[in-house]
This record gives sequence, C-alpha cells and structure tokens, in this order.
Amino acid sequence: MAEENDNSQEKTEEATPRRLEKAREEGQTARSRELATMAVLLAGAGGLLMFGSSLGASLEGIMRDSFTLERSAIFDTRHMSVQLIASAKDAAFALSPILILLLIAAIAGSIGIGGMLFSGKAIAPKLNRMDPIKGLGKMFSMRSLVELVKAIAKVGLVMAVAILILNLRTEDLLSIAEEPTVPAMEHVVWTLAWSFFLLSCATIIIAMIDVPFQIYDHQKKLRMTKQEVKDEYKETEGKPEVKGKIRQLQREMAQRRMMEDVPKADVVITNPTHYAVALQYDQKSMGAPVVVAKGADEVAFKIMEIAREHKVEVLRTPPLTRAVYHNTDIGEEIPDGLYMAIAQVLAYVFQLRQFRKGRGAKPGMPDFPIPSDLRRDI
Repeated sequence: MAEENDNSQEKTEEATPRRLEKAREEGQTARSRELATMAVLLAGAGGLLMFGSSLGASLEGIMRDSFTLERSAIFDTRHMSVQLIASAKDAAFALSPILILLLIAAIAGSIGIGGMLFSGKAIAPKLNRMDPIKGLGKMFSMRSLVELVKAIAKVGLVMAVAILILNLRTEDLLSIAEEPTVPAMEHVVWTLAWSFFLLSCATIIIAMIDVPFQIYDHQKKLRMTKQEVKDEYKETEGKPEVKGKIRQLQREMAQRRMMEDVPKADVVITNPTHYAVALQYDQKSMGAPVVVAKGADEVAFKIMEIAREHKVEVLRTPPLTRAVYHNTDIGEEIPDGLYMAIAQVLAYVFQLRQFRKGRGAKPGMPDFPIPSDLRRDI
C-alpha cells in the first residue's frame, strides 16, 4: 500500500490545459535565453553588414564637422552646444536602422517560444526567493550543473569557430599590412564584420539544442500527480454527486417549462401506455407543426392530464405518436415524411370540434400514413 501511495505522488501526468493556463497567469512559460542571444547577435552582425558603410560614412562626417571649426565659431560660446546637439542627431539617425533591427530581434527572440506574456505575478516580490538555504540548493542542483555544462559548451564552440575563422583569414589579415591606410581600415572593418557574423552563426547550434531542452524542462516542471489531476477535475467540473444534482434540477426546470407549453398545443397524440406528444401549428408563424412537449411513461401521463385540464384534444394514435416521438425533439418541426399524417390529425381535430358545436357529422378516425423509414415499433 505504501508503495502505491509513493507511486501516486510521482509527477507522471502531463499538465492539463487548466494547469498550463494557471502557469501562464503566474508568468511561467518556456523561455530560451540562447534563442534571444542568437537573434540579437545575428541581427547586430547582419545590421553591420547591411548598414556598416552608411554608418561609417555618417560617423566620418560627424568627426569631420566636429573638428573643423571656422574662426568665428571659436569665439561663439553657443557653438559647442549647437554642434553637440547636431552631432547627436546625426549619430542617432545613422544608428537608428541597426538599433531598430536589434529591438525587433530582441523581442522576437524573447517570445520565440512561449509567446507574448504579461504577468504581474511574475515580478511581484516573493520572500521565499530570499531564502539562503533554497539559494544554496539551487546552486548545487541538477539544473545548475546543466547550466554549467551549457556555458562550457558555448565557450568551447565559440572558441572553436573563432580559431577556425582566424586560420581561414590569416593570409587575408597579414595582407592588410601592405595596403594603404584608408583601404586597410575599410578592409579591417569589413573583415571584422564578417568574422562577427560567422561567430554569431555559432549561436544557432546552441539555440537549436537549448530550445527543445527548455520546452522539455518547462513541461517536466508542470507535470502533475494523478491525485492533482483528480483534484483539479473536481474543482473545475465539480463532484459527481453535485453534477448529478445539477442535471436533475436542469431536467426538472426544462420539464416545467415544457409543461407550461402544453396548454398552447392544438392536439396531443398518444400511445396511451408509453408516449405523449403535444403539437402546435400556427399558419402565420410556422412552416410546419412543432413539437412543444413530449414525454414517456409518467411524463406522458402528466402531459395528457394537463391537456385534458385545458381542453386540448388528446388522440390515441400509437404508430404516429411513436414516429413523432423518436424523430423529433422539443421545439423542432416535424419531419417532412409526417406532414401528411399530422395534417390529417389537425383536420380531424378541427372536424371534431365542429361536430361538438353541432355544425357537422361526427368524423371518423383516419388511417394516418407513416413512411417506413420513420416507423418505430417500440
């Protein structure tokens, strides 16, 4: 028994939708810092390659304007502040494409897994985070060991890529010494930009490993015990006995509403010992007769009782009653195949009412036609 209790406490069940929703409300979702780092580095390297030449030209112009002074500007006390503001504007305008690209990459990398999430609970202060014992436990936990291995692997991978780039670029870098100053500077900047881009590509491998791990680790943290699943089901769906009571009350309310519609019926057809169906037809608002109430056994007897109290005609038509009962729900029009039979019922009821008023002969009960596909023997 003890073994079974231990097993029941193991978190072997996948997180339920409610558990996932609650975790998001608390700010818990899968995140990968490596994915965000990769996005920012690649965006920065790509931005330098795309906008590097225009950025360099803008910075050159800022330096030239800042160090080229006219004689009149030397004696103008406002010139320095005006020049500083103008240089700042030019620098901001030159850097804006790269900064916008970095901003987009940072946001995309952050929400790449887990999506957009705003949670006040995630930033709320929690005293348990200041517990030194728990802090030491986290330092020597399996997760910390995994993070250490990841850090070592990242450094090793980046170092390996850097050494590979240096080996491939050795001759190219040595040739820079023989170039004139301006072309050499351009050559150095271009070489550094491409080297930075290739180093950034190394983070793609790291992100490809880290993203699946973070998703798996997040799902593992949210796993539930069988007892937690049962408790959550009780909280969300309610206890079986409570649900049964609610369904019973709903049935009783629906039955009361149905019984209130019986007096509005034009006729109640019955299979006296089993079924009763109340039908209503208004030529102005209905395309076909509608079932306003139906029931079996005790409910059928109650329908017949209310119908007689309100002088609604009750006809014994067992085959037709069974056909309507089994093929039509409350509030629905009768099936097309029963139009003729129900039309004969309504005509018979009209003639019967006229006879009782002394306006005609007593009508005979017609033989109501029922298609074979709508017949029910029980």
